Parts: sequence; C-alpha cells; structure tokens
Amino acid sequence: MSTLEIKDLHVSVEDKEILRGVDLTIHDDEVHALMGPNGNGKSTLLAAIMGNPKYTVTQGTITLDGQDVLSLSVDERSRAGLFLGMQYPSEVPGVTNSDFLRSAMNVRQERPVSLFKFIKGMDHAIQQLEMKPDLAHRFLNVGFSGGEKKRNEIVQMLLLKPSITMLDEIDSGLDVDALRIVANAIHAEREETHMGCVVVSHYARFLDYLNVTHAHILVDGKIVVSGGPELIHKVDTQGYDWIEKEFHVKARKEEKPQPVLLETCGAKKVE
Repeated sequence: MSTLEIKDLHVSVEDKEILRGVDLTIHDDEVHALMGPNGNGKSTLLAAIMGNPKYTVTQGTITLDGQDVLSLSVDERSRAGLFLGMQYPSEVPGVTNSDFLRSAMNVRQERPVSLFKFIKGMDHAIQQLEMKPDLAHRFLNVGFSGGEKKRNEIVQMLLLKPSITMLDEIDSGLDVDALRIVANAIHAEREETHMGCVVVSHYARFLDYLNVTHAHILVDGKIVVSGGPELIHKVDTQGYDWIEKEFHVKARKEEKPQPVLLETCGAKKVE
C-alpha cells in the first residue's frame, strides 16, 4: 500500500510564499481532484513534490511510504514511485521516445528490460492512447500538437507504472474524444496497479471520467475545503465566489504561467 503524505507544507518562489501550510494525504486506489482559481498554488504543490528547484520548501514535510521525499533528488523521487504529468511538456530534440522511456524504465529495476518486453509494452500504450504508430521513433514531443504532448505524458505513465501519479492539467488541449481516451487509459492503469492519483483540472467532465474519490479546493496557498465528488459539481455550477464568502478567503489574481522545463529540474547550482 502506497501513501503520499504532505504536512504543513510551505513553499516559496524567489522569496514569495506561494503555499502557506498544505496538508494532504493520498493513498493508493484514491483519486484526488485538486481545484481552485488559477494562480493559487496547485501547480506549485505538484512541482514542489516532484522536486523542481525553482520551488523552495521552507516548512513542512513530504513522505512517500514513510520515506522523506524532500531528501531525495528528482530522479530518486521518480524511482521511488512518483510521477508528474506536466502541464507544459518539454521538447527534447535528438532523443527518441523509445530511448527516453527505455532508459527511464531500466533505472527502476536491477536488470534492463528486454527489448521484446519494452516494444510490446510501448506498442500497447500507443494503442491505448490511439497515437500514431511511429511515436517510438519520434523525438520527444518535437513537432507534437498540444494534445499529442499530453497523451505522450500518459504513455510515459503507463510504462513507468508509478505508485502515485500527479497530473497537472493533463486535460488541457484535449478535444472531447481525446479526453475520454486519456481518462480511460488512466482508469485502466488504476484498476491494474491500484496507483493513487492527484489531478489538477478545471473540467468536471474529465474528473467524472476518472471516478474521483476526494476533492480539494486550494485558495491563496491553502486547502480551504475538502469533500467528495459533490464538491466538483458545486464548483462547476457555482464557481468559487461562494468559497471566498463562506471561508473568508481571497483568491490571488492569476499571473502568466511559465513552462516547467526539464533542464531546470536537472540544473545544479554553480558555486
């Protein structure tokens, strides 16, 4: 049984506090919807869990099955079982999808995955996401449409088989058919592996497809209310104004989002 536990998490970016005491626990077999107005900390939470160096944890703890996540590097967090489906997937010229994914799979096990097993698994994932059959030989996200990039994130999830998956607006850029395809692939993987999920989304339809078990609304860096699927539909019909009035909080105004680049995750401070 896998458990991701976040306690009293405070996160800053360039000395500006974004998260101001987040508590959240995700078990396997659970799907948590993370909602709230744009610019109030949802993406910051996922990025901090995954270890993006742009985000500084100033207080609090993050553990995965009792292990201190904050003491791990980004690649160690991935090998421990965390996965982040990015809102802005990066393009990596010169690196094919197959090379990238096989390398990522190999570092997760004692023996390298056999070529036959890898090809079989990737072909199955490509079919599930209804992507072009030449995906394995294309450079990572290069020349992909927005929807293709999002589906490719799910291909990676299917092959890496994390215990806890975090999806940052993976549904944005998807048309109605692609939305259903992506949701079905996530649901099928959950049934097979019992992985837990944290999903940032603004769309009730997508969250309905995923059979959400828990819902949380994050405003001004804090989770102000939690509940079940009924909370999703209340937000869908009433927006967030009632939360500001009922809980006496003020949503931050949205700032222009910045893409999370792969190279920033691997950057080391130069002394």
